Amino acid sequence: MMKKILLFVVPLAAVAITSFAQVQRRNTQGQRISLTVKDSITADPRDTVLGHPSVTRHDLSVDGRIIHYTATAGYMPMKDKDDKLLAKIFYVAYEADNQEKGKRPVTFVFNGGPGSASIWLHMGSFGPVRVQFGDDKGNASAPPYHYSDNPYTWLGFTDLVFIDPVSTGYSRSAKGVDVNQFHGYTEDLASVGDFIRLYVTKNSRWSSPKFIAGESYGTTRAAGLSGYLQSQYGMYLNGITLISSVLNFQLIDFNHGNEMPYQFFLPTYAATAQYHHKLSAPLQSLSTEELVKRAELFTMGTYAYFLGEGDTASPELTNKVVDTLNYFTGISKEYIRRANERITDFRFFKEVLRNDGKIVGRYDSRFTGEDIDDAGEYPSYDPSDANLNGLFISTFNNYVRNDLGYKNDIPYEAVTNVRPWDYKPAINSYLDVSETLRSAMTENPHLKVNVVCGYYDLATPVYNAEYVVNHMGLKSDVRKNIILNYYKAGHMVYVSKETDAKLKSDEEKFYRDALNQ
Repeated sequence: MMKKILLFVVPLAAVAITSFAQVQRRNTQGQRISLTVKDSITADPRDTVLGHPSVTRHDLSVDGRIIHYTATAGYMPMKDKDDKLLAKIFYVAYEADNQEKGKRPVTFVFNGGPGSASIWLHMGSFGPVRVQFGDDKGNASAPPYHYSDNPYTWLGFTDLVFIDPVSTGYSRSAKGVDVNQFHGYTEDLASVGDFIRLYVTKNSRWSSPKFIAGESYGTTRAAGLSGYLQSQYGMYLNGITLISSVLNFQLIDFNHGNEMPYQFFLPTYAATAQYHHKLSAPLQSLSTEELVKRAELFTMGTYAYFLGEGDTASPELTNKVVDTLNYFTGISKEYIRRANERITDFRFFKEVLRNDGKIVGRYDSRFTGEDIDDAGEYPSYDPSDANLNGLFISTFNNYVRNDLGYKNDIPYEAVTNVRPWDYKPAINSYLDVSETLRSAMTENPHLKVNVVCGYYDLATPVYNAEYVVNHMGLKSDVRKNIILNYYKAGHMVYVSKETDAKLKSDEEKFYRDALNQ
C-alpha cells in the first residue's frame, strides 16, 4: 500500500491548459506522426473554466493485430445538486475504435495510497505504452527515461479509464471548496463512484460490461465501490480485479495489542529470506509456493497459539517458536528473543540482510539497497520504491504532453499527502470492507473477482488476501466467483517482464470467464 507522504502546496499561479483535436498514426518506419489543431485557454487550476479534453488517435499492434484507439485526457467536472463545481478529476481514457459499445468492456482503474495517482498501473502494465525498465526484473535504467509500446496492455480486451482521485495527479478541489471533504473512505467512494457514473453516462456506456481494477488501497476502494455503485445507481459490475489487496486493515497494522499481522507477514518473510538465500538447504530447495504453505501452517497453528498465550506462554513453547521463526526467516535467535518473538515489518526490512549491510524493499522485497543508517531502528528509505519513482513520474510527464497532447503546468502528484484520512465507518476499530464485497457479490451473483497476490509483497502480504477471502462467509455457489492468482513479484506484480505477461494472460481469461457465463 503506497504510504509515502510528500507535503506540497498547490500553486496559485495560472495554468496553461491546451486542448487538442489530434489524429496520430505511425509512418512506415513506425514513428508517430500527427496532424494537430490546438485550442488553448488559461485558467487557475481551481477555477470553473475547465477547457476541453485532449483527444488523440493512435494505433497499436497487440497479439498480431492492429488496434486503432482514441485517447482522451482531461478533467471531469464534479458538481453538487446546485450545479456548483466541487472538484475536477483528471482521467485518461482509451477506447478501441470501431467497436460495438454494448459488447466492448470498459474498465475503471486506480491505484491506492490513499493519496496515489493511477500512474503506476497506467504506465507499468495496463496502458498502451509502458515505461522502459533497465532489465526484465524491473530495475530502472539510468535517466533520462523512455517508454515504448506495451505488449502487455489490456486494451486488446477492454477499454480503459484511468482515474486520479481528488488531490492526486492533476485532480484538484475547486476554488473555495475544502479538500478534506474528499479525504476519507466514504468521501472517496462518493467522488470516484460519481465520476464513474458520469463517465458511463456521458460516453453512452450503460450497456457495456463494466469492470474495476484497483491496487493496494485501490482494492479497498474497489470493494467499497461494488456496494456504492449498486446501491446508489443500480450499476452492477461484471468483474473486479484486486491487485495486492487490503480489505481488512487489522491484518496489516502492527499495533500494540493486535497480534494478527505477525502471523500474516511471516509467510512473506520466509519467501523473502529464501529469495536472498538466507534459509537452510532443505527450505532453499522448496518451491516458493511450498515454502509459503509450510510457513502458513506454522503461523496459524503453533504460532497463533503462542501469540494467544501472551505472557503466559511456557518456556518450552517459547523456545520452539524462537527456533521456528529463525528457521523460516534466517534472522538470529538473539534478535527474535529481544523482539519478544514478534518481528514487525520495518524491523524485518533491516534484520534479514543485516550481515550484508543491506535492507530489503517494502513494496518488493526482491529489491535491496544499502543500509545508510545502520544504527537506526527503521530503514530510512524503501529501495523498491526509490527504484521506480523517477522512472514512472518522468516518463508520464513526457508521455502525457508529447503523445496525448495534454498541457497542464501544475505538478502531477503521483503520490501526495492526504492525511488525515477519515476511515469511517470504522470507529475505534479497523476498516474491513470484505462485508461490503460479500453483500455486493450476494446481491449480484454474476460478479466475478480476481485477487492478484505477489509473493514478495511486504506491504499487503499474500496470506492476508487468502485469509480474507476464506472468511467472507460466502455460499459455495458465490465463493466460486472468486479466484486467486499468484506471482513471483512484489506489490506491483507487473514490474517484471515475466509476471506482467502472466498478469495479462490471467486477466484475459478472467474477462472471458466473466463475460461467458
